[in-house]
Amino acid sequence: MTETQIRPRRSLLFVPGLRPDRFAKALDSGADIVCVDIEDAVPLPRKQEARELTFPVFADETHPHVETMVRVNPLSTPDGLKDILALRDCAAPPKALMLAKPGSAEEIRLYDELLQGSCAHIRFHVIIESTDGLANVMEIANASNRIDSLLFGAVDMSADLRSAKTWETLLYARSRVVHAAARYDLDLLDVPWLNLDDQDGLKVEAEMSDALGFTGKAAIHPKQISVINDVFAPSAELVDRARRILAEFEKDTTGLVVVDGELIERPVVRSMLRVLAIADHLEKTG
Repeated sequence: MTETQIRPRRSLLFVPGLRPDRFAKALDSGADIVCVDIEDAVPLPRKQEARELTFPVFADETHPHVETMVRVNPLSTPDGLKDILALRDCAAPPKALMLAKPGSAEEIRLYDELLQGSCAHIRFHVIIESTDGLANVMEIANASNRIDSLLFGAVDMSADLRSAKTWETLLYARSRVVHAAARYDLDLLDVPWLNLDDQDGLKVEAEMSDALGFTGKAAIHPKQISVINDVFAPSAELVDRARRILAEFEKDTTGLVVVDGELIERPVVRSMLRVLAIADHLEKTG
């Protein structure tokens, strides 16, 4: 991800593919990303209906600061192939896709090959939610220059791993995906918090995700967005520190930069540039 591509991806709100009436409300929710789900949120008999309802909404350009995308069915399924054909025929294809359940880099490269022409602009956001995906996450993360982020899918991952769906039991899996996202400079969002009545639990898990290296978290209801955005937005103190660190590096001639009594090494500059890019974007977009 280049510096010019850095943008806030703190929150992602899922919208069911059979409920396009919720799309406008989702765009107004404050979420950085809105994802219409025609995979897990749609039963098999209604997949075609979901395509017909979903794809037309992406002609809406009234919220340019909100990223929009569709979670499509895996290419290994008939509906995944139908999704690709529908996208190629779409008058206004979405700007991005969320790719479900990839097990290898070859699957990502196949999307890349199939989505050319009128679909060549489409960006990829990849869910890591299987043991194969986890085993191959490094190769998957580097499979296409169209990938902007990864998303950790704890529900399917825990089932595949035969583990409980708790923070402790999935720490290794989360950490492995954090490593891949950081290595290839991708954003990384954590799984939604499913208990809508537990905002405190949402905040605690979001803070743990933030500390581990995630850049954001998904949501299933608009009321979760403000909590997530607050956790993943750079604090005023961090922004001020980033500005001071960069200012010191700009005038440094010795190779030794000290800020607030702490020796700052050059790799820190990269993360501080990211902090300022996100803060500046948030300031511009309100």
